[in-house]
Amino acid sequence: LQAGELYEWQEVYPGVFYATLKSEVERLWAEGYHVIFDVDVIGGVNLKEALGDRALSVFVNAESVEVLRHRLEKRQTETKESLERRIGKAEAEMQFAEKFDYELINRDLKTAFKEAEQIVNDFLQ
Repeated sequence: LQAGELYEWQEVYPGVFYATLKSEVERLWAEGYHVIFDVDVIGGVNLKEALGDRALSVFVNAESVEVLRHRLEKRQTETKESLERRIGKAEAEMQFAEKFDYELINRDLKTAFKEAEQIVNDFLQ
């Protein structure tokens, strides 16, 4: 971080850090690859700020917090505490949607996938 070798970094959860090395992104671009990032919203905002028009930012969102809660409850993979933590984080993250190039509402996975594919194809052309 101090050497300026990161495009972005974030403490996603207490004591859990993630970062994107500039050298790795540049290496992949030099080899002709497209790089896809799966980062938290702050990382996405920071990447977009650092990369500008070289990056496409897409905020994938549920229709509402209630729909997200229902989906998570239906999976039965969360404790009450982890569910509330995830919902709280999601509510905070939803405030950043307008900072992205696109907000993709995932109402139906197949439809959302097709829409995402079109957004990316349009960007790459």
